[in-house]
Amino acid sequence: MSIDRAIPGSARPFRLLTVLDKMIIKDLFKTTISVLTVLVVIIVSRKFVKILAQAIEGNVATETVMKLLGLKIVVAATTFLPAALFMAALMVLGRMHREQEMAAIASAGGGVATIYRAVFWMVIPLSLCAGGLSMYASPWAEAQTELLTHIDRENADIRGISAGRFSEYSDGELIFYTENVDPSGKMSKVFVQNKQGDRLGVVNAEYGRLEYLPGGLYLILEQGERIQGIPGNKDFTIETFDEYAVLVERKTVAFRAPLESLPTEKIWKSTDINEVALMQDRLNAPFGVLLLAFLAVPLAKSSPRGGVYGSVLVAFGIYFAYANLQRINHSWVVSQIVPVWLGYFWVEALLFIVSLGILVRLYSWQWILLKLTGKVAL
Repeated sequence: MSIDRAIPGSARPFRLLTVLDKMIIKDLFKTTISVLTVLVVIIVSRKFVKILAQAIEGNVATETVMKLLGLKIVVAATTFLPAALFMAALMVLGRMHREQEMAAIASAGGGVATIYRAVFWMVIPLSLCAGGLSMYASPWAEAQTELLTHIDRENADIRGISAGRFSEYSDGELIFYTENVDPSGKMSKVFVQNKQGDRLGVVNAEYGRLEYLPGGLYLILEQGERIQGIPGNKDFTIETFDEYAVLVERKTVAFRAPLESLPTEKIWKSTDINEVALMQDRLNAPFGVLLLAFLAVPLAKSSPRGGVYGSVLVAFGIYFAYANLQRINHSWVVSQIVPVWLGYFWVEALLFIVSLGILVRLYSWQWILLKLTGKVAL
């Protein structure tokens, strides 16, 4: 019978993820998803009410509402992912401090680097995800939103047509009636009354459709008869036609892609100041995830008798200042108050300095020097 004994001084087996890493990653992931869901629901629900109001007015098609909702969710998730991770890290690490889990980790030889290791196992992939959302998914969602809205604006007049009901256009100068409208918008058995000054025109046609042409929106009539004249006079013009167009509204709906929908490949090397500022905004998402996670680790440290949320007020103050500086920085870069190269770095650099200052305040310069000289375990 042989007994296996541990050999003194033998090296520990290498593990890519420790039990502690898995525990923190699991809690941080679940909390981040929960916080992000709450933030997205709050923001998107407000926008969804506006979309429903437009759908009721006929400016947005019913089948487009859910598509727009999904696109708004993509944009909102991209915007609030750094904030959600920051809040989740404060909640998870703050709870570990209050429940003495951090003290147990420290007694087992784990230091701040142990916590950073576990946190950044999740943060680094999440920053890449934030970069993908910011660089590609969000611009695509913005472009699709504008395109769907443009199509609905073009078809708004067609959706307003109802079979068996008189419809008015051009401030009442044009009135028409149709017996039937198929799903494609083609009308049958159409009656039109068109007033031009003192002259009144009456048209009966077998078919009709609304179509945008150069100059505005036209009602195209097919296979009909047109009677035109001045009421009270006997001088009337009667004619038949195969196709006849009546101007409904002098307007055209031109599609303009918003600046936010421009693909990253187009603005990556652009020299236009607005596109340069937009590119910097898109880079803020992945950098924000990394820097806010770096800040959350020392900021979450609290005493066992501290409040439930620890330093949450300080955290919100720092995040509020950081988010507003990003918005101000965008306008400063566009107006060239701040040089382009400085606008790219200074907000993130300031956040990093604040985070480093909080970390040094908790562990002191002496601890930092001892760590750098290798005389203490991290």
